[in-house]
Amino acid sequence: MDLLALVDFNLVARHGGFGRAARATGRPKATLSRRVAELESSLGLRLFERGARMLKLTQEGKALHERTSGLLNEIEQTATAIASGGDKPRGRLRISAPMLFSQAAMGKLAAGFALKYPEIRLEVTTEDRPVDMVEEGYDLVIRVNPDPDESLIGRIFLHDRLVVVASPDLARPADNTAVPAVVRGDSGQPTVWKMTDSSGKTSIAVEPVLYLSSLFMVRDAVRAGVGAARLPLSLVSHDLTDGRLVSWGDLDAPPTALWALYPSRRLLSTRVSAFLDFLKQAFPDGAPEELASYINS
Repeated sequence: MDLLALVDFNLVARHGGFGRAARATGRPKATLSRRVAELESSLGLRLFERGARMLKLTQEGKALHERTSGLLNEIEQTATAIASGGDKPRGRLRISAPMLFSQAAMGKLAAGFALKYPEIRLEVTTEDRPVDMVEEGYDLVIRVNPDPDESLIGRIFLHDRLVVVASPDLARPADNTAVPAVVRGDSGQPTVWKMTDSSGKTSIAVEPVLYLSSLFMVRDAVRAGVGAARLPLSLVSHDLTDGRLVSWGDLDAPPTALWALYPSRRLLSTRVSAFLDFLKQAFPDGAPEELASYINS
């Protein structure tokens, strides 16, 4: 197999067309087209479906792109490191991170990482939706309690848990009277919260009075005394310590884990390794109190 043809095929696949790849790399469009045609001929496979206005990977083309793009990136990175006389991380690193973690800590993390590794061009996109790492060109994604995916591997770098909190001025009812609640999202929220407090398993009836799209907004509303809320411990740890909020108990819910994930078929690049090490240095024990301190430092 012609390695140069394979490189050109991956360029076209990554950019979504011969014209786009040519403009992005400065390579002649005709050369890219010829190289891909030669690769298809040598393999006896059609790698692209060519339409009048679009170019789409075939099933075989998608499989070839997924299995070779990471290897080619590793070859390029290794060659660059050897040529420069070292293995210092450099190049582009694309990361997808969830909204709450991005708002709380990603700006500070990104700045610290950029200062430590000035030759890495870090790009962070904030989104809660599932992403296709290969198709969308991400090197690493951060996700909360992700669904199992055999194509991805990774590690947990932070733990958290949900607690029910309220302003000290909001009395917790002794009977089944519904408590005003601030919730994230829209209507359709549960009207009973099950939790564990100092006396054991218990529950409270709630009546949502305010719907907000951000947990930071929910926290601020709870501080103002509007109602109780379910919030991550990391987000309210300092409020609880300072007495601005009080805890009514731990919510009965699965523990929260933040994962750093990357494709298992790709050799782990020095850029990704550097960022994983940086996360470990920022949160050595992975405890919610560490994230709380990081947010407030």
